[in-house]
Amino acid sequence: MKMKKLVSVLLIAACVCSFAACGSKEATESEGSTSEEKDTLVMATNAEFPPYEYYEGDDIVGIDAEIAQAIAEELGMELKIEDMAFDSIIPAITSGKADFGAAGMTVTEDRKENVDFTDTYATATQVIIVKEDSEIAGPDDLEGKKIGVQLGTTGDIYASDIKDAEVEQYNKGFEAVQALTQGKIDAVVIDGEPAKEFVSQTEGLKILDEAFTEEEYAIAVAKGNDELREQINAALATLKESGKIDEIVAKYISADDAE
Repeated sequence: MKMKKLVSVLLIAACVCSFAACGSKEATESEGSTSEEKDTLVMATNAEFPPYEYYEGDDIVGIDAEIAQAIAEELGMELKIEDMAFDSIIPAITSGKADFGAAGMTVTEDRKENVDFTDTYATATQVIIVKEDSEIAGPDDLEGKKIGVQLGTTGDIYASDIKDAEVEQYNKGFEAVQALTQGKIDAVVIDGEPAKEFVSQTEGLKILDEAFTEEEYAIAVAKGNDELREQINAALATLKESGKIDEIVAKYISADDAE
């Protein structure tokens, strides 16, 4: 009888140890999965900005999307793209919801107060879209006019400096273009490449020859995150040297378009 009790105690002890070991393994696996999550780079963007980022079916594609994917591969990481309103990108970075922002984002002094920027990877211009019969012939003619912009973009920032202009802000660039076609506004100030896309898809509009501004695009990271910024800069340098960035840009912008 005593021997049976002893065997029972030993069996119970063995079971307890077995369960404890099982729990330890699960904790280890859980910790491992947390580590894997850290190997994912989260990119914040606004997928309403062709050819830099836009939807193709359910996928976000474009110049920024492909450059970001190439950067992630250089760093041995996975890429996850989060689509959001343009003016939500910097808050997403500063709050830690995203690791970086890439959205045809121009380096400005105002933005540098909230985020740090990598080296530039593209140059761009802000242009003016008007109706084909418009009397507006250049930036000076925008004084006192009603101008449409995408909220939070540099077009939005610069248009506010135009004397006596009434600036109408839209969440998406194409909404500003729609307002122009409907006669609600006199012009749209927006980045050059998306402007070409919008005008090619909309009859009766044109882009003025004289650029509104010239600017540079870079990737935004949280202020003080020098490690990530330097890693991205190193990846960008490699991609520039190998010709990969030129290859990606050429896929979306032909030489004729770039003139």
